[in-house]
Amino acid sequence: MRFLLFLICLLVVKFNSYAQDVQYSQFYANPLYLNSAFAGATERTRIGANFRTQWPALDQNFVAYSAYVDHFSERYNSGVGILINGAKESFTQSQNFEIGLVYSYRLRLGEKSFLNAGLQGSFVSRDALFDNVILGTQLNIDRGTIIDEPGSLEGDANQSDLDLASGLLFYNEKVWFGVSAFHLLAPQISYLTVDGNQLPIKYTAHGGVRFDLVSGNINDFFNNTDQERSIAFAFNYKSQGQFSQLDFGAELFLEPLVLGLWYRGLPTKYSLPNNESIIGLIGVSLDSGVEIGYSYDFTISKFGQRNTGGAHEISVRYVFSSKDPRKKYYSPLPSFRY
Repeated sequence: MRFLLFLICLLVVKFNSYAQDVQYSQFYANPLYLNSAFAGATERTRIGANFRTQWPALDQNFVAYSAYVDHFSERYNSGVGILINGAKESFTQSQNFEIGLVYSYRLRLGEKSFLNAGLQGSFVSRDALFDNVILGTQLNIDRGTIIDEPGSLEGDANQSDLDLASGLLFYNEKVWFGVSAFHLLAPQISYLTVDGNQLPIKYTAHGGVRFDLVSGNINDFFNNTDQERSIAFAFNYKSQGQFSQLDFGAELFLEPLVLGLWYRGLPTKYSLPNNESIIGLIGVSLDSGVEIGYSYDFTISKFGQRNTGGAHEISVRYVFSSKDPRKKYYSPLPSFRY
């Protein structure tokens, strides 16, 4: 039963793969993947990694990972970064790999308002092992038989290409809003055809607002230290090909603890489930500059939580401290931490 469910999920994922990249629940903890304009946004040197496993209750699974490093140069008012993305699906052993170089420039619009413009160039590769794959054209519905053997797929199982992405990000101390576009070079995604099956451009829009709460106060035996208390509300909209998706949620920061809640779903043009998941998040932001986050996707679609097991995601990053003690680890950028 679970294997049959997996095949159904696989068809949905493959169907969606023509219109959707890998999606991370902690997309602000994976900033360069969200928008190239986030490169250097902390005004420090930052390094991080993300890991996601989806539907662990099934016989097969989907795993994605990402790693990045970025740096801000005050002299050139610019951010630079390197991004590595990967994903693997265990049924066909298909794997995606991407390495990209990111650049952003920060334009000051006012005393505390900025506009970042970012650009990313990437090398991407895809490969698959079709030993267990049975195509729909191989099925004889009338006789209930399979034509040929599994894995008799003719096509190139290895692909590589170049890709391009860009983005804009406006922010001040309270609000932020960004737009980005990915796959501007429309790389090939089909293993069967040479032309005409290209990855559609993905457009995203994301933003939010942060409100400061009454600061906390702890005694560290020598003096009282104020701790940040804030709550933020945000959204993330994605459109790719004939599919679209909207995430919205809230994040509460009670330094050093971060608590978040997201809804993922609407809208869709097809009869696929448009209520996908409720996402809970817990994270910790340490004085050392280390931040660790864990999130869990609770499936609310028709696939069911019991059948799929939801999704687990972990993020880890480190922001190098400034030599200037008057500066915090983060710039005035108010966006979510995860």
